Amino acid sequence: MLTNWDELKRKAQRTLPAFAFSYIAGGADDEKTLAHNMAVFDRWQFAPAVLKDASQRDLTTRLGRSCFRAPLLIAPTGYNGMLRHQADLMLARAAVAQGIGHIQSTVSTSSIEQVAAASDGPRWFQLYVLKDRDVTRDLIDRAGKAGCEALVVSVDAVHFGNRERDKRHYRQPMKLSFKAMLDIACHPGWLRRTLIPHGMPGFGNLTPYLPKQFQKGMGAAAYFASQMDQTLSWQTLAWIRELWQGPLYIKGVMTPEDALRAKQLGTDGVVLSNHGGRQLDGSASPMLMLAATRQAVGNDFTLLIDSGFRRGTDVVKALALGADAVLLGRPLLCAVAAGGERLVALTLANMIQEVDRTLAQLGCRSIAELHPEMVFKT
Repeated sequence: MLTNWDELKRKAQRTLPAFAFSYIAGGADDEKTLAHNMAVFDRWQFAPAVLKDASQRDLTTRLGRSCFRAPLLIAPTGYNGMLRHQADLMLARAAVAQGIGHIQSTVSTSSIEQVAAASDGPRWFQLYVLKDRDVTRDLIDRAGKAGCEALVVSVDAVHFGNRERDKRHYRQPMKLSFKAMLDIACHPGWLRRTLIPHGMPGFGNLTPYLPKQFQKGMGAAAYFASQMDQTLSWQTLAWIRELWQGPLYIKGVMTPEDALRAKQLGTDGVVLSNHGGRQLDGSASPMLMLAATRQAVGNDFTLLIDSGFRRGTDVVKALALGADAVLLGRPLLCAVAAGGERLVALTLANMIQEVDRTLAQLGCRSIAELHPEMVFKT
């Protein structure tokens, strides 16, 4: 049985062609931030209390209109159909089965409407702002009509990071090398699950807006990148706040000052994130910004966080320092690639158990009892 991140990662690496594994496992430039995101958790150690009755525990987490069994959400991730056919639907259904949140990406391979039909749990939608404001407006409108309970606007990927590990598999932009093509042929299981008979996946949400020649495959990714609004600003976010009446979160914030400005703009919270180390190499871990950001925005503003979380103990450290919930990405992508929906659900169940067990060992009966004095920095 696959029980931890290292085992999931190894199984996904065996299952996927190298170009697909590099897409989910790699980071920007020298990948120093990618490594830093995971290593940073060693800076905090627990100081558990004893002789406290923690025999019964409650992990229930309320974020705006949404109520979750545990303080976890599946992070928005793009082009998951490259890992396994209908991977987005598998992730959404696994979230429902485990009682946690699911955030669907603008660049998912299944559409908002397809995920809504497959999932009756709390769903959020992550928005990339595009140059065409009519398209952006329509995506927001579709998210509302599909029953999404919150909108998450990503602001840290306007200029794409330099992902060298990805580039090594291509002879030119969006054209796989001969070695990469040969490697694909050595993964017949992936071919059966992903490409045969379904063909190269496209971007389900963007299909109505893409020219026909960019409907599927690598060309769609290149076209989408060219459509990102590089003039994204606080004024743009104010416009989105007017369009979307429900809970609104800004993803990619990394400073207390920006979090406070987002609060003043009328948003409901932010996601502290360095995009999993995939954008600016050399960025600090969001964990290093968490306590100061909580102090700046107060307790009446939602702080979510991602980047580098691999264990339930990582999650509890973030909760103790002021986070309201954690977004999980890579472990679940490796799980869906290696074992589909069943393995995603099992990975989530293991993570929830780790969070619950850590709470018990700290002498806490609920997340509300966690506080910064329970961890100390080494």
